[in-house]
This record gives sequence, C-alpha cells and structure tokens, in this order.
Amino acid sequence: MPERLLLGSGPSPVPQRVLDALAQPTLGHLDPAFGQVMEEVAELLRATFGTQNRTAFPVSATGSGGMQTMVDNLIRPDDRVICGVHGLFGERMADALTRRGADVVRVEAEWGRAIPTERLVEAAREPFAALFVVHGETSTGIAQPLDALAEACAQHGALLLIDCVTSLAGQPLDLDHAGVDAAFSGSQKCLNCPPGLAPFTANERALERLQGSPSWYFDLRAVLDYWQSDGGRTYHHTAPTNMVVALREALAIVQEEGLEPRWARHAKAHEALRSSLAQLGFERIAPDGEQLHPLLAVRLPDGVDDAGTRGALLQEHGIEVAAASGPFAGQAWRIGVMGEGARKPAQERLVRAIARELDVDATVALDALQDGWA
Repeated sequence: MPERLLLGSGPSPVPQRVLDALAQPTLGHLDPAFGQVMEEVAELLRATFGTQNRTAFPVSATGSGGMQTMVDNLIRPDDRVICGVHGLFGERMADALTRRGADVVRVEAEWGRAIPTERLVEAAREPFAALFVVHGETSTGIAQPLDALAEACAQHGALLLIDCVTSLAGQPLDLDHAGVDAAFSGSQKCLNCPPGLAPFTANERALERLQGSPSWYFDLRAVLDYWQSDGGRTYHHTAPTNMVVALREALAIVQEEGLEPRWARHAKAHEALRSSLAQLGFERIAPDGEQLHPLLAVRLPDGVDDAGTRGALLQEHGIEVAAASGPFAGQAWRIGVMGEGARKPAQERLVRAIARELDVDATVALDALQDGWA
C-alpha cells in the first residue's frame, strides 16, 4: 500500500502503537479476555466523552452507524425533532430523521457559519421530543456552541443529541457539563484509529425512550445486552475484535496526553496552519470564534486548480487533503488537524508541498508556521 500523510477530513494518521495493537492476535468476540478489553474501552470512552453514562461503547460501524443507532432507537415516528442544519452532516441527519418518520423542524444557517443559539432556543418554545446539532461540522470547519440548549430541552422533557464525530478529543467537549443526552462519534478522526467504529453514549434519560428499533443490527437494547455484562454477554453480532483492541490503544494515548492539553494542542496547530496558509493566499472559511480546531476549511487562492492540485499533492507528495462540498465545491479545501495531524512536522511537510505545487517560495509561510508553534 502507498504511504500517505492523511491530512484530509478523515481518516487521520494512525500512530504505530495503534497499528501494532490492530495486529495483535485475534480474539473471539465472546472470549473473557476480550470482555476485559470491552470494559476498558467503555471506561476510556467515558473519560473521553466527559460523561458518567454507563452506556458508552463503540458501535460496530462507521460514524454513520452511530447516527443510525441514535435515530432508530431514540426517535419515534411523528416525534417533533429540531434539527440544526448548516452543512452536509446536518443535512444527513435531517434526512435520516425524515426517513424515520419524524416531524423535522429545520433550523438553518448558511454553510460556513454556526447557527445562532437564540434561533435554536426560539424553535424550542413549542413542545418537541429532541434537538439535534452537529457539534463539529466536518463539511465547513465550524464548531456549533452547545450553550443554553440543554436548558431549552429540559423545559419540554426533550433530548439533546449531538454529532461529535470530528470534535471528540480535539475540541473542548464535556457531555455531562453541556447536558447532552446522547452523542456519537467516529474512530477515524481525532482518535487516530482506523475507520470502522462509532463511539456512542447515552444517559439513562435517553435510554428511557428506547422503543423497538426498525433496524435489527442497530437495535440498542440487543447491542447493550452484548456490551453490558451483567450476568454474561448475550451474542448479538460478531464484533470487530481487532478494531476494538486498536481503539483501546488509541483512547489510552488520548488519556496519556490529557484532554485539556490535547485540546490546547489542536487549537495551536489550527491557528499555526491557518497563519501559514494565509501567506500562500488561502483564507479560512470559519469566522473567528466559530472555528472547529480539528478541521481547517480554507478558500483557494484565485487561479488554483482544485482537483489538479489536490491530485498532485497526493501523487507527487503522498499527502491527502479533502475537497469541499455544497456551495464550496471546487472553491475550498478541508484540511485535517486531527491528533497526529495536529503536529508541526506534518504541517511543515504540507506547507512545503503546497508551495511547490503553486510554484512560490515557502519561506514566509514556514516562518509563520514556526511562529504559530512557538
């Protein structure tokens, strides 16, 4: 396989420790030794999510499977659900809710901006069942504030649900402090694990709403009978045991660094790369105060060939950056600042490669990167 520096919207660079863990001998999904791994993963997920929820486990699917688990189990047909939409992943959630039969109330903002909190609170004045927002909108590099949303939900006994696929372990997030009832993420972003698992958590208030899931595979009650071992685990599906072992290692790395130092490193890396790329003519889409640190979305300088330049970065330099979508398609890039991608050597390599493809001197941009990391 070709060696790549993964600085796109995900997957992110996987540390050798995690790759080594992935290559451990395979255990059976009902082996008591794997049961111990499951317990450790659940505890590490609680620490990473910032929650005391008993239910914390990785869904055996990508982040989209985490979304499906949330919708299928916590939303009933005809539920009134407020859904924040300001990018691709808000659109996807609105689509999933509609397919479930929910009465979806869309609260929208333009792509590249956070949704004003007061608009979400205003929509919550009438009775509703749940409010969903994307905490880290991967399509635009925007972080959505969670302030005041739990209070708005509490007035109607509604659930606060979030997508933290790109923000988990890279952007300040404390689920219990924010009053979040359920959340899902992905293994391949700031956790620096290969794609394939969707960390998921729900509190007891959310679990009280469990109904029969329309999906057999994503039936949370049945899955929890496997993951929560009161008196033994009930077989539901063959869990990807090597991936879960790799996730345990990735989560251990997060806790060894510490969440607050890790958040600070992502913020510094984001601003350093933003300043550096600005010297090459790239402009961040997110306004100050709305930026998602693990994902830097930048507008291209005039005259830059989007697909051609990205292709050259990949083929000539072994560096992956992601295209934009929606109104930014062909006009912007999404650059990962996730975990091991949020380090100075990786960013220096990217800046040098971009400068070479644009046929400009990289000195000023590299000096700005150095200053940002100082």
